[in-house]
Amino acid sequence: MDLHARYPALSDLKARARRRIPHFVWEYLDSATGSETITTRNRAALDAVLFRPAALRGEIKPDLATQLMGRDHPVPFGIAPLGMSGLIWPEAERLLARHAARAGIPYTLSTVATRTPEEVARDIGDQGWFQMYPPRAAEMRDDMLKRAREAGFHTLVLTVDVPAASRRERQTRGGLVQPPRLTPRLLAQVAMCPAWALGIKATGMPRMRLMDSYADQTKTGPLPSTAHVGYLLRAAPDWDYVRALRERWQGKLVLKGVMEAEVAAQAAGEGVDAVWVSNHAGRQFDGSTASLDAVRDIRGATTLPLIFDSGVTGGLDVMRALALGADFVMMGRPWHYALGALGREGPAHWHDVLVKDMTSNMAQIGASRLSDLAGRLVSPT
Repeated sequence: MDLHARYPALSDLKARARRRIPHFVWEYLDSATGSETITTRNRAALDAVLFRPAALRGEIKPDLATQLMGRDHPVPFGIAPLGMSGLIWPEAERLLARHAARAGIPYTLSTVATRTPEEVARDIGDQGWFQMYPPRAAEMRDDMLKRAREAGFHTLVLTVDVPAASRRERQTRGGLVQPPRLTPRLLAQVAMCPAWALGIKATGMPRMRLMDSYADQTKTGPLPSTAHVGYLLRAAPDWDYVRALRERWQGKLVLKGVMEAEVAAQAAGEGVDAVWVSNHAGRQFDGSTASLDAVRDIRGATTLPLIFDSGVTGGLDVMRALALGADFVMMGRPWHYALGALGREGPAHWHDVLVKDMTSNMAQIGASRLSDLAGRLVSPT
């Protein structure tokens, strides 16, 4: 089957994924929070970035290779963390980690994934990043760091933009709670998605297995759909917390969820290796500015590498972020739409879609290298 003929764009993958995964899972994956106006602003900011088409340049063979924090990558994009990834598609974490290892791109495992660092250790190759929702207890924090390091993860990503649980009204209406329980209403949805159901039957109902291993340290009852044990451990890290991590983690350290130039400006002095500009793709706060607008301000405030996410739907969007000053682009939802649509074939296909899209569009504007992109903007900044 020619996947590019049937699923040439992310919209095609989304449409098929929506049919193949239960409705409550779709609402968890696809929803933002509030009225979801931030998703519109993320999209509008990306669409507003325009390039000048080029003519009479001869044949252009774009080179997509880049370097990030001392590591070479064949393309400027990777896989962002997504909590409860294995709920979207059975064994999602391992499937995505394997693809990342083969493709030479970063894979970021969430603290609230359905697999532990040890369980994906043999899949990540040399591409493992570990995302931390910061534990309150120092002993738990240090144990997580030790486990991630011993499992082969070399980059630590501290999420700093979750000071409180978001509401995610669509997700709540969908009926998902933590840990997931299949009520009669949800079972009816599962029955309509046999491929998903068979996979979950084989792997067991997804749970936050890393957090489960610390269950005796957290006296909690059932949590609402938008919360997880991580919220109850420590909700809002500060610079002292960053310093403690920097002292204990010997690898690269990234701050994820930065939307303020002053935070980015201070980061280098605190030993941070990169800043991840993100509004959590609209899942935390509906009143935020677009992530891409923050890139413009933050680029002028720091020389640290900038990673970008939020709202990317194709290779042209990757180019837009890079042209405005990002050094690398991460995506979470698109990889999972691809898994929902095509199962284990999904990640490689979505990767190929991105490469083909970037290659075509870079040729259209006469850009042979990623460093050419800024010079081809309609209004360079």
